[in-house]
Amino acid sequence: MNAPCSREGTTLPAASDVTDAVISARADSYFNRTKAVVQRFGDTKVTYAVFLRRPVISAPRLMLDWLKAVAASRGTAFQIEVMHEEGQWVGAGDPLLYVSGSFVQLVDLETMLLQKLGAACVAAHNAYQMCVELPQTAFLAMEARHCAGAEMQDMMAYAASVGSRAAQAEGAKGFIGNANDATAHWFGAPRGYGTMPHALIGYAGSTVRAAEMFHETFPDENLTVLVDYFGREVTDGLAVARRFTELAAAGRLAMRLDTHGGRFLEGLDPAESYAVLERHAPQATRRYRSETELRHLTGTGVSAAAIWRMREALDEAGFPRVRIVASSGFGVSKCRVMAEARAPIDVVGTGSFIPNTWSETYATADIVAYDGVPRVKIGREFLLKAFSSQVDTLGGSENAVKNQV
Repeated sequence: MNAPCSREGTTLPAASDVTDAVISARADSYFNRTKAVVQRFGDTKVTYAVFLRRPVISAPRLMLDWLKAVAASRGTAFQIEVMHEEGQWVGAGDPLLYVSGSFVQLVDLETMLLQKLGAACVAAHNAYQMCVELPQTAFLAMEARHCAGAEMQDMMAYAASVGSRAAQAEGAKGFIGNANDATAHWFGAPRGYGTMPHALIGYAGSTVRAAEMFHETFPDENLTVLVDYFGREVTDGLAVARRFTELAAAGRLAMRLDTHGGRFLEGLDPAESYAVLERHAPQATRRYRSETELRHLTGTGVSAAAIWRMREALDEAGFPRVRIVASSGFGVSKCRVMAEARAPIDVVGTGSFIPNTWSETYATADIVAYDGVPRVKIGREFLLKAFSSQVDTLGGSENAVKNQV
């Protein structure tokens, strides 16, 4: 069952997520056993520091909403100090927040709490980096199909929206929406965006006919057409533009490049790819490049050369207002290479803000004080320093956001 959406554009925890039975079943067993021990020998107030081991963008809302719902369900109160507000950069090992309360009430929450934080923060950082690398390009979140279920889908959309807003604060266009209705609210949209998958073109039998079918069904919608199905990106793209000249002239027509990584865009090969970049972005190939960077520039699939070649063909045919949508593996590194090649991309469709190395998403929570007395395991003394600094500035910190739930 999907979690309900609130009026504020957030996603509320499902009622079942906050019950003791669910929490106990999903918690690591040693937390449940610790809870029993503490209940037997006496409760104490504890303070947890929550952090990640790599730089991230703070994206704690899903976790905070859940924690608040648990507190309400249990009839208890937690004191939460958010040290980095949503959208702020957070250094490796720097606590995102402190959570204080009854040890009995907090100890079994750690497993689920961390699940709802780490991946969101890393994905937000990825989305932020992608947007600032291509500040004049709009992004469309297309992560849903790559997610392991509805909860991850919601988390990744939320994360992309947080990273996007951080980039927009620096002047980037950022994410203008996403590809499905359920998580569109994170981007301030009433529904998801998108026109056609490859399956529709296969059904129609030709790229032009698929475009006609879509336009007849949705005449008021802008038209974005996949042009790589038959391996004739340029030929089919121009055919579509000639079929829909009014849409093309109005800027309501776009060609989406999603060329398979096993072949070049129509008319390109290694030599011609270099020639295209020599015409438009010669500086991009005149320094040392890694194998991956070279593939993004002049290789198979949706390369910078492929995008430039498509732009050339459209402009030469008299369609300067037809836009280019690019997809296929647009993560941080590919966006950086595209920026260096000044690739003329109007929109990037991507889900590659999803963390690639999952171990980097592991958030950690350590108790740093028992009844106000600082204490932490050897090796985590840096948290004591951070905690002491937090205590010294409590009430005067501009970064901390205080909550009692």
